[in-house]
Amino acid sequence: MPEFLYEDLFPLAADTTTYRKLSGDGAEVIKAGGREVLQVSDQALSDLTFAAMHDIAHLFRPGHLAQLRKILDDKDASANDRFVALELLKNANISAGMVLPSCQDTGTAIVIGKKGQYVWTSGKDEEAISRGVYRTYTETNLRYSQLAPLSMFEEKNTGTNLPAQIELYATDGDAYKFLFMAKGGGSANKTFLYQQTPAVLRGDNLLKFLDTQIKTLGTAACPPYHLAIVIGGLSAELNLKTAKLASARYLDGLPTKGSPSGHAFRDLEFEQKILELTRVNGIGAQFGGKYFCHDVRVIRLPRHGASIPIGIAVSCSADRQALGKITRDGIFLEQLETNPAQYLPDHEDKLSTEVVKVDLNQPMSEIRKLLSQYPIKTRLSLTGTLIVARDLAHQKFAERIEKGQGLPDYVKNHPIYYAGPAKTPEGYASGSFGPTTAGRMDSYVGLLMQNGGGFISLAKGNRSKQVTDACKQYGGFYLGSIGGPAAILAKNCIKKVEQLEYPELGMEAVWRIEVEDFPAFIIVDDKGNDFFANLA
Repeated sequence: MPEFLYEDLFPLAADTTTYRKLSGDGAEVIKAGGREVLQVSDQALSDLTFAAMHDIAHLFRPGHLAQLRKILDDKDASANDRFVALELLKNANISAGMVLPSCQDTGTAIVIGKKGQYVWTSGKDEEAISRGVYRTYTETNLRYSQLAPLSMFEEKNTGTNLPAQIELYATDGDAYKFLFMAKGGGSANKTFLYQQTPAVLRGDNLLKFLDTQIKTLGTAACPPYHLAIVIGGLSAELNLKTAKLASARYLDGLPTKGSPSGHAFRDLEFEQKILELTRVNGIGAQFGGKYFCHDVRVIRLPRHGASIPIGIAVSCSADRQALGKITRDGIFLEQLETNPAQYLPDHEDKLSTEVVKVDLNQPMSEIRKLLSQYPIKTRLSLTGTLIVARDLAHQKFAERIEKGQGLPDYVKNHPIYYAGPAKTPEGYASGSFGPTTAGRMDSYVGLLMQNGGGFISLAKGNRSKQVTDACKQYGGFYLGSIGGPAAILAKNCIKKVEQLEYPELGMEAVWRIEVEDFPAFIIVDDKGNDFFANLA
């Protein structure tokens, strides 16, 4: 009989994170049953959560910003790679002002806590943490994204961004340790599970399989990505949870070799192989190049002999996470970068490229005529009027067509920007207002064009063939906007925002905005050319 051997499934190295102290209040050592116990108040849990969720909406880890700067310094990076990286660094500089969040999709709040056995609380930890989330989203310029189901098909925005996803675990020691995350819809939607057979582990099968699946991630979640791949797992849910944590670099301290006991480990050699695959697929940092990914994490898990789950997840350009802890010494939060300007280049002229200026206030026929002169991948600078409409507004447009009412003139006369704004700070024309994922509106494109509207759309990410076919048939265009720099768009490009219709839809109402030098690229043209199709 084999000897009993216990080993942590995820044996992590010592924590080397740099923390800042928030407070010495709310945690005190008391004696109970002859032992010293750390007593933590509900207020301490709320305060730490508030500070963490506020920080990660505005600030980034220094390592993430250094990777963006690396793109600017790489002579082999494409002009588009460098342009996107520069815009993301500028965006980080603006969001560090702690007014405009880095991304308009301020995400689902996710909190993972590990509570030592010598830590005492009131027992209402989830409620206290939720109160911290509530304060962050209601008291600052973040967006409410959570929909409560009232029935199978009826939903209502909760108006607080609650509920949060809170997971608490018991562990040893006298410290309470946390991972705080904000996960936007675009990034979360690029989490995938594949149930494969053991044959995938033979020869080059695994590399070929992963190469195919990685390309399908596309750009809707705002690359450059922190890509995580998990091979194996005791269950499907363990695989996917590991992938999420790995994308946040939470598991970087795993060992780099396996053992007979079956602990998780990182495969550094395989990580480099996958990174090289992402460098040559041509997608780049959204519009062609080599920087589809900043880095890759590959984690191998034990598995049942009949199962081999494979999980893929990303952390996007809104790379939002921070560690926190409550110890005998006080309440601490990971120190994020408050001075991202140090990563900006001294001069930008070497990054410049040809830009076509587009006046959006001329007739739609003239805008289309101008765009038709240029190939896909052309960089544009848009000035004039855009109509903002996304999922629920497009449903309203379809209902009008079904009832024989036709489309409103604003859909016919102006390009449609797929977006949903965060709250507008006092004194600003707009809150953070970046693009949302284009693919969710694909089924409406042909219908709108057939009815004389929606000939030009603006959003982020790749689209389906039905959009390409509709553009070719009706003479339309899809323009790609940079995914990620929502704060810089709000501060520098969006000059006026007014609500046009459907106020009951909240942030998904129809808006009219005035923009100046709004950056975009031609992704799909009126001849049926699709930038992303050429990279497949």
